[in-house]
Amino acid sequence: MTAMIDLHTHSNASDGSLSPVSLIREAVRLGISAIALTDHDSIKGLSFARNEAESLGIRFIPGIEIEINHPYAGQFHLLGLGISRPSPAFIEAVAGLSRLREERNREILERVRRMGLDAGWEDLLLLAQRDSAAKLGEKSSTKNAGPVPSIGRPHFAALLIKRGIVKNQEQAFERYLTPGKPLYVPKAGLDFDEAQALIRESGGLPVLAHPMSLYVSLNRLPALFEDLKNRGLAGIEAWHPTAKLRECRRLEEIARELGLYVSAGSDFHGENRPGRSLGHSCAGRPIEDSILEAIPELSAPLSGSC
Repeated sequence: MTAMIDLHTHSNASDGSLSPVSLIREAVRLGISAIALTDHDSIKGLSFARNEAESLGIRFIPGIEIEINHPYAGQFHLLGLGISRPSPAFIEAVAGLSRLREERNREILERVRRMGLDAGWEDLLLLAQRDSAAKLGEKSSTKNAGPVPSIGRPHFAALLIKRGIVKNQEQAFERYLTPGKPLYVPKAGLDFDEAQALIRESGGLPVLAHPMSLYVSLNRLPALFEDLKNRGLAGIEAWHPTAKLRECRRLEEIARELGLYVSAGSDFHGENRPGRSLGHSCAGRPIEDSILEAIPELSAPLSGSC
C-alpha cells in the first residue's frame, strides 16, 4: 500500500481546530508518513509539532502559509515548505503579520459591536482556547500541547452561533464573514518578491497554494506561473480539495511544462473546515508519497530547527 503524505495543514496556531500535537497524533493514527504544518502567517506551532513528530516517528516538514498582496480577484497564498532555519528578517516579517492580524480581528470585533452585540476580546479568547484536542484524548493540561490558539474568523463565527445570530458556521461565513459582507475585513499581506526571498533564506521552498483561488482562468495561468517562477517561485499546489479534477490535472501539466515542483495538500483545518481529510486532496484522492519524493529539498533530511 502506498504511503500517504500531506503538504498543507493547519493547527489552532492559526485557524485550525486541533493543536499542533493533536494534528500530528491524528496523522499518525491515519497512517500518514509525512506532514507539513503550514499555519497562516504563523510559525508558533512548529516546534510543538516537530517534537511530537520526532517522538512518534513521522516525518515533519515545517512550513507556513503567507498572505500575498496582489491585483487578482481572489486569494493569493504562498506556502513556505521546509522552513528549517527562520532568518531574523523572516521572524520579524511574521511578527508584523501577526500584529496586523490582531488589528484586523479588533476591527471585526468593533463591527460586531455595531451590530448591537455586547462582545469583548475576552469572549473571543475563550472561544479560541476551547480544547478541541480533547476530542482526540488530549487533555488541556498536557505539557507542551501547543501555543495559545490564534483568533480568526472561525471564532467570530462561533460567537455569532453562540449569540443566536446564525445557526452554523457555514451560515456565519455566508452572511457575515466573506468578502462584501458586514464583518469582512481584508487581510494585509506581503509582496510576493519579499515573501519568496524570506522563505528561501529560511531554508524553504515558495509554493503557490490552491492556484484556482486566484480566480485567474486556466488559460492565463501558464504566463502567470512563468512570471512567478522567474521571480523565485519553486512549485504550485496542483492538487487541492477545492479544485476540480480536470483543473488539478491541468495544473500539474503546467507545472511540469514549466519545471515547477508539483505539490498536494488537504488544507486540513479540522472541524473549522468540515469535509477535508488529512492525507487526501482533490476528489478525495490520497496524496501519495511520490509527490514528496519528487522534491529533493524536502525529501532529504532538513537541517536546522524552528
